[in-house]
Amino acid sequence: MEQAPGGSRPEARTPPTCYRHPDRETGIRCTRCDRPICPECMVNASVGFQCPDCVRGTSGGGPSPAAARPRTIAGGSVTADPRLVTKILIGINLAVFIAVQVSKTVLNDVVLIGAWPPAPFHPTEGVAGGEWWRMVTSMFAHEAVWHFAFNMLGLWWLGGPLEAALGRARYLALYFTSGLAGSALTYLLASPSSATLGASGAIFGLFGATAVLMRRLNYDMRPIIALLVINLIFTFGWSNIAWQAHIGGLVAGVVVGYAMVHAPRERRALVQYGTCALVLAAVVLVTLLRTAQLT
Repeated sequence: MEQAPGGSRPEARTPPTCYRHPDRETGIRCTRCDRPICPECMVNASVGFQCPDCVRGTSGGGPSPAAARPRTIAGGSVTADPRLVTKILIGINLAVFIAVQVSKTVLNDVVLIGAWPPAPFHPTEGVAGGEWWRMVTSMFAHEAVWHFAFNMLGLWWLGGPLEAALGRARYLALYFTSGLAGSALTYLLASPSSATLGASGAIFGLFGATAVLMRRLNYDMRPIIALLVINLIFTFGWSNIAWQAHIGGLVAGVVVGYAMVHAPRERRALVQYGTCALVLAAVVLVTLLRTAQLT
């Protein structure tokens, strides 16, 4: 369990709840009124964060309306529906799932295949055959009902809070970066003739970013660590699971998540999106090297 050093206050054991959202625990307080505030209610101040009420009460030389607009802990805009992008992602996964159930031809076109036919023949299908889109489409493809349901439950459970904490654009960047990192590692290490699919790489990226965010907010880390360990046990103990996608997504999620919540305020966007760009550059490099190897 993560505890504040040297403290003996009751909040160290049981985090207080946001004064505007009583169902949300938080370890952050307004620097003016000392009331607990959740990531959705945090407004950047010259020192720490302020609550929306204190920001609205500022007069005279206070921040401009744009500066006073509520921001997430990562600097994103606070929105009326903090789960909108998560709902859209689930909707896309559902649409692809239905299409796959209707036609197996769709499944063959969207799964991640490294190269087909295998060596010594020259590949005409798969990523090595020029079908680069499979790196993305495989992130939304599911064939089994249990696989789809399990991933969408994880996306809803992890994605909603992360979207609220990061903001829509940063959350979407995290999701796609993690998913593509999982696809790249699968392409690199898995058999080129094997077909893989699923949103698991992106979901494991959300796992990693959630752990980073919880540590940043001084939350109890034990629940997310326990859930992650259980998922890793299934990853390596269950057959027919592309562990490469899980590990690639997890590593990318930790790296990007750390940049999102720890970037210095004065150059926040540069650090956040620059980190995403570096991870994507690594994805492109790995993909090009593997393609050269297979062709």
